[in-house]
Amino acid sequence: MIGSHTLSRFMFRPWRHRELLLTLIEREVAGRYRGSIVGILWSFLNPLLMLLVYTFVFSVLFKVRWESASDSKPQFALLVFTGMLVFNLFSECLVQAPGLILNHANYVKKVVFPLQILPCVMLGAALFQTLVGFIVWLVFHLLVFGLPPLTTLLFPLVLLPLVLFTLGLSWLLSALGVYLRDIGQVIGVLMSALMLLSGVFYPVNALPAIYQHWLYMNPLTLVIESSRDVLIWGVVPDFGPWLGQLTVAGIVAVLGRAWFEKSRQGFADVL
Repeated sequence: MIGSHTLSRFMFRPWRHRELLLTLIEREVAGRYRGSIVGILWSFLNPLLMLLVYTFVFSVLFKVRWESASDSKPQFALLVFTGMLVFNLFSECLVQAPGLILNHANYVKKVVFPLQILPCVMLGAALFQTLVGFIVWLVFHLLVFGLPPLTTLLFPLVLLPLVLFTLGLSWLLSALGVYLRDIGQVIGVLMSALMLLSGVFYPVNALPAIYQHWLYMNPLTLVIESSRDVLIWGVVPDFGPWLGQLTVAGIVAVLGRAWFEKSRQGFADVL
């Protein structure tokens, strides 16, 4: 198990820079839509547009169905959208992580700037987008099906292991990206494969049992399935696997931060 002192040292020290962290997150979110006519409204339009495309392709052309779901297109849309919320949170951070330090090279020479918060800024912006997507999901559910199940309140708890896991990998990849410039291309290919191998667009139980086992080795699969349980089916997740996920995610986060701290000493020389 991870000691509380170790977690405090590697995970919670960025909290000392919370004012700077919040300022940079706000700047990051605003900067994505600066100069566009619609502005931040794109954060709502993007998931809606992609939802329409994926729902049409997989529910109309491929006719994918969930055994426990009705044949209604709105319910399928919610199932797909839930998977997209989880996947996009993970993917957005990992795709950007390898180039994070390279894109902020001017901060490396500033001794007083806490470089370790840059992955936290990226994660914070991704969490904001997830929140916006969840609001879209909630409004859609209220308009079509009424109030969601009470277990919806557990959604942040379901996401917690993924958030820690993503932060740990972001620290790791942002440091590696300084020394291995090709890693960004590799991550892009891996994310494309993960999108199809995480159960975003189909139920895991639709696959033969032997493939289901391999699919659950994907760290996103259990989070996506648990998210659908709490948001749509009203099922309380099994906290045994959740604790296992949280432990692994904590280890990854600590190791990722440790690697970042060890590697940052050579950033200035490489850049």
